[in-house]
Amino acid sequence: MKWSWRIGEFRGIGVYVHATFLILIGFIVLSHWSSGSSVAKTLEGVAFILALFGCVVLHEFGHALMAARYGIKTRDITLLPIGGLARLERIPDEPLQELWVALAGPAVNVVIAAMLLVALQFTDSWTPLEELSMGSGPFLQRIMLVNVILALFNMLPAFPMDGGRVLRALLATRLEYTQATNIAANIGQMMALAFGFLGFFFNPFLIFIALFVWIGAAQEASIVQMKSALAGIPIMRAMITDFHSLGSRDPLAHAIEHTLAGTQQDFPVVDDGQVVGVLTRKDLLAALTRHGPDAPVGEAMQTEFETADASEMLETAFRRLQSCPCRTVPVQRDGELVGLVTMENVGEFVAIQAASRNFASAGT
Repeated sequence: MKWSWRIGEFRGIGVYVHATFLILIGFIVLSHWSSGSSVAKTLEGVAFILALFGCVVLHEFGHALMAARYGIKTRDITLLPIGGLARLERIPDEPLQELWVALAGPAVNVVIAAMLLVALQFTDSWTPLEELSMGSGPFLQRIMLVNVILALFNMLPAFPMDGGRVLRALLATRLEYTQATNIAANIGQMMALAFGFLGFFFNPFLIFIALFVWIGAAQEASIVQMKSALAGIPIMRAMITDFHSLGSRDPLAHAIEHTLAGTQQDFPVVDDGQVVGVLTRKDLLAALTRHGPDAPVGEAMQTEFETADASEMLETAFRRLQSCPCRTVPVQRDGELVGLVTMENVGEFVAIQAASRNFASAGT
């Protein structure tokens, strides 16, 4: 994710913090300073936020490590002011697999809360809950309370929270996957409306949560509908066959000429009949700024990219597109480049298929 910095790695999964996370830290410092808190109290407030997000990271690793048991890799985990985001390469194929992956995150928070509860009982550092708040009270007890809240909040049956995925997984054991997703998404959006309504009267932050849930539910339904539309369709039917390729020694000026002369934005890079990279529009513009139009394509191209075989299904290529930063998947037959698949042309193919089905339905 852009504007993110790598802060660590575990089991091959990079952990990143987004630049906007610093705004949250700054807000905490400013809040303590404006209320006249001491330096020690301010540092404690910052430490509490860092500990809270440490629990969020463990929550996301719960999802990632459970997904790894089913052969699903996690690209990275990014910390945002609103929480954490673990980017799995794909959604689990089996409903029960998705159920366990979704439950693994909240389960981590429950385990953390239980361990802290035991520690607090042994140390006798307990404060009555009515006297406890996020800004005051024993540090460990507040962290315990936060983990309970994280587990409960994430189990709300609404996308993109874990509870929405749990609901879909349970529905998918009885219903078709797309239908299960639509039902779960509709329930999530109804909850979003309820959050938004309550936010006007009680807490404006609920309005923000409502928008987050509404958009997440809509995106989840859209992705699953697209996957369903692509199922069983050969990649040959949708790939781009009219395209230009470049050589790694070609100057960037050649890519500029092709870009201005047509609509192609990303270019496969081929040397001696083998695809060796992909030059994206983003990388082209960045290289032009740094090195100028005479720089070779090889200095700007992406060397880590996905490919597909012409005999594969379009759904498989779509999965690779989702995990590939290049936005373009070269299609090969017997090692020879025969086409390209991009997010744009997959979207156009789905739109055309939908329009054709609507025409057929209207005709009957």
